[in-house]
Amino acid sequence: MPLTKNEIKSLLSDIENERVERTLSTDNTKKMSEAICAFANDIRNTKKPGYFMIGADDDGNLDGQIFADEQLRSYAGLRNSGTILPPPAMMVYKETFPEGEIAVIEVQPSEDTPVRYKGVIWVRIGARKAEANTEEERILTEKGQVHSSSFDGRPCREATIEDVDVELFKKEYLPKAVSPATLAKDKRTPIQQMASLRLFDTRFNCPTYAGILLLGYDPQYFIPGAYIQYVKFAGTNRATKVLKENRFKGNLISMLKELEYFIKYSIESKRPEFVSVLREEPRINYPWEAIRELAMNAVMHRAYNGNNSPIKFYEYSDRIEIDNPGNLYGKVNLENFPNETDYRNPNIAEIMLNLGYVNRFGSGVNTVSTLLEENKSNPAEFLLGDYTTFKVIVQNADVIESGTNDTAKSPNVIVNSNETGTNDDEAGTKSGTNENIDGTNNNGVGTNSGTNNDVQRKIAIIEMMKHNKRVSVTQISKSLNIPRRTLFRIIDILKSENRIKRVGDLKSGTWEVIE
Repeated sequence: MPLTKNEIKSLLSDIENERVERTLSTDNTKKMSEAICAFANDIRNTKKPGYFMIGADDDGNLDGQIFADEQLRSYAGLRNSGTILPPPAMMVYKETFPEGEIAVIEVQPSEDTPVRYKGVIWVRIGARKAEANTEEERILTEKGQVHSSSFDGRPCREATIEDVDVELFKKEYLPKAVSPATLAKDKRTPIQQMASLRLFDTRFNCPTYAGILLLGYDPQYFIPGAYIQYVKFAGTNRATKVLKENRFKGNLISMLKELEYFIKYSIESKRPEFVSVLREEPRINYPWEAIRELAMNAVMHRAYNGNNSPIKFYEYSDRIEIDNPGNLYGKVNLENFPNETDYRNPNIAEIMLNLGYVNRFGSGVNTVSTLLEENKSNPAEFLLGDYTTFKVIVQNADVIESGTNDTAKSPNVIVNSNETGTNDDEAGTKSGTNENIDGTNNNGVGTNSGTNNDVQRKIAIIEMMKHNKRVSVTQISKSLNIPRRTLFRIIDILKSENRIKRVGDLKSGTWEVIE
């Protein structure tokens, strides 16, 4: 709960201590991040939040700062920037006084310690903030082991140090997880280094499940379902001929490299498309970066505990389906997906970010949406009705354009900001239902009225543009259930008929309806 005005006044008038730090600088993200890291580590185990106050000097005097919402969002974004690992719980708010405004970054003590900023552990004792020494790091490591609640942080007690590749850890992972300056003066044993990164549990003298997944010689022996099953079918359902099969397994370092290479060179295909007499454009079935992002998210978020089912990566003639054990987790639900973020496997998430397979926490779905939109593909479809699995579908852009599988006309369930829907996996049938996450029907123009010919679609598109000159292609596609490629084609026809025109670019411009 945010501090009250009186509580903020009290902290401003007090001296800096292990729970309070103040600064006048509004853009020193390094200082802010180090303080967030130190408060999250809570080396004294106060179990109380720490407060980083922006807009006040060392004596607690305000200097007349005014904080825009954009600034507050940038401070909150430090949590998911990928530089503070694992991300701590924090919130950002401001309070107004006659002398100016104060911005507060409130950081909760983390149970998943040690927390690092750019590979360095920061702690705060009294007014001192510094890099953790060996003893302080040991304390934080042991505290994290005691409080670990996630499956990937638990000890794999049937395994030993002999079951993990220590040399792989030293050569491949350690230099990416810990800053070079820290490593240069690090005299700890590999086991101690692994324990500090939540890959080894010193209480039971065994690797954690995260350690097994990252470095194990045979992770599937301990976690049987920890692999990806790829199958390519000739048709639109599993009854058709299997054209290709692959199983991606082994530790994460080797498996993710193989998976990324496969997606980049075996999934995406390009063909030239005639645009004019003098010009051709490449047409892409699936942008490989989007499929890569979805596959990596599946590895990061799947339920490893008590589930022997693999991640299913199925490619049909008209779509790709990725079926992942474990549905939405923690504070993420149907109402706030994909805008909320939570982590079933925080240690796996940190590993994948350190290895470079994740660029920033919480941005995966938005990245996929952008990549698909740039390719003029239909939005990805997220089917979350089954609480045991997370299923995402990407339509083949070539098939969508040719009109052989216009599945976006009759989606099964809309569960987020992207329109969703798919053929039934086994039978290839369509349910034709159209329901929002709040249970209400989508009664937008043309959604359920059977307007499937271009004349009726043109009328509906023009009406939307009349009522909202800034309506986006994505909004039109979603509201009218028109596949994006079909929509672009109709818009081009309307332009050629001189019925509409675009003023400005696609992102910031407006539509003008010509009467």
